[in-house]
Amino acid sequence: MMVGYTKENSSLVVIGLSVHTTPVELREKLAIPEAEWPRAIGELCGLNHIEEAVVLSTCNRMTSGIPASELSQYLFLLYNKDATQHLFEVSAGLDSLVMGEGQILAQVKQVVKAGQGVNGFGRNISGLFKHAITVGKRVRTETNILAGAVSVSSAAVELAVMKLHDQASHGNARMLVIGAGKMGKLVIKHLVAKGCKKMLVVNRTEERVFAIRDEINDVEIIYKPLSDMLECVGEADVVFTSTASENPLILKQHVKELPFASEEMGRKRLFVDISVPRNVGSCVDDLESVKVYNVNNLKEVVAANKEDRLRKAMEAQVIIGEESGQFEAWRDSLETVPTIKKLRAYAERLRIAEVEKCLGKMSDEDINKKTQKAVDDLGRGIVNKMLHGPMQHLRCDGSDSRTLSETLENMHALNRMFGLETEVSVLEQKIRAKVEQKP
Repeated sequence: MMVGYTKENSSLVVIGLSVHTTPVELREKLAIPEAEWPRAIGELCGLNHIEEAVVLSTCNRMTSGIPASELSQYLFLLYNKDATQHLFEVSAGLDSLVMGEGQILAQVKQVVKAGQGVNGFGRNISGLFKHAITVGKRVRTETNILAGAVSVSSAAVELAVMKLHDQASHGNARMLVIGAGKMGKLVIKHLVAKGCKKMLVVNRTEERVFAIRDEINDVEIIYKPLSDMLECVGEADVVFTSTASENPLILKQHVKELPFASEEMGRKRLFVDISVPRNVGSCVDDLESVKVYNVNNLKEVVAANKEDRLRKAMEAQVIIGEESGQFEAWRDSLETVPTIKKLRAYAERLRIAEVEKCLGKMSDEDINKKTQKAVDDLGRGIVNKMLHGPMQHLRCDGSDSRTLSETLENMHALNRMFGLETEVSVLEQKIRAKVEQKP
């Protein structure tokens, strides 16, 4: 998902793909790794009219060369309130494959962290994402949406158990986890919660596996290097894959040469691939000796407790509506900033001129640092007190049509009286639209 702010018409724009409507085959080609976010932001801001931009990508790589005709049917484009609403829903976990999962909020926080100091991550986008974090926290605190919610990793384990139910006890199935990162670690924990007492873990390095083994007691976790991966697959009944590899690790020709799964499994090996891009090649599922599941298949697990999830989603939408209104009010207040700045600059020019005139009438004997500071402070105090009233009348919270109309009138009056020549057409358009919407 890419979020942009266009200065010309003060619009927030979101363009992206939905996990619910876009096949994994396409999503995995469009993922942008975090290290590439600054470059992507720079390229977006290089486009005409894009003032600020940010990238939120939950996957691991990006591939170019996708035909526009193939991509366009899955893209969505949202503006302003709809864009804000969508990001808040994402942060709250409502738009996730697994509703309420907490990892997305951590990813939104990472966007803010990564965006600090990046050109293009400006006031509007920064304010939007910081508000999105607040929304995510409120929803999780006030709706209890996390209670009973599943993560991608827990859904993967649940799916495997469901598919094993009629074939063998999952406690006896030979388990293999490939990848010991965040997702892999969660898979291991959920397997243990399901009663698994022994498993192989393949990882590029041993340190992470040893750390997991020290953290989880009474479970036999056997580390194997990546070079032993195919041999381990041949000894496993169920294989979970969760690595950041840019290319598939397990291909059809690899699996074809491996021995079948155990008799208890019906000699059919299960692959549960929760990596995006996928770690298991798409052609592997063509073999009769295996069954491959990926993130798209997790919907079967997510469908459980649908009514309870719907109720929590409706509660979350109330919070999102409240927060969206507050954010829009904050954005409206920003529209008056140019007039406020020009008015203050105008007053400051007058102050400096009058202070210099006053000091110029004094003799050299009368002027010292203390006197100069006193005259300067006097001028500042008068200016600040004189501007306080007009500034208050330029601050619009968007709460009602009367306030919005008065703000517009005040901006016109100040621009006319002081010759500020501030562009007010954008705010006027927004305010008049809001006034017309009021009954």
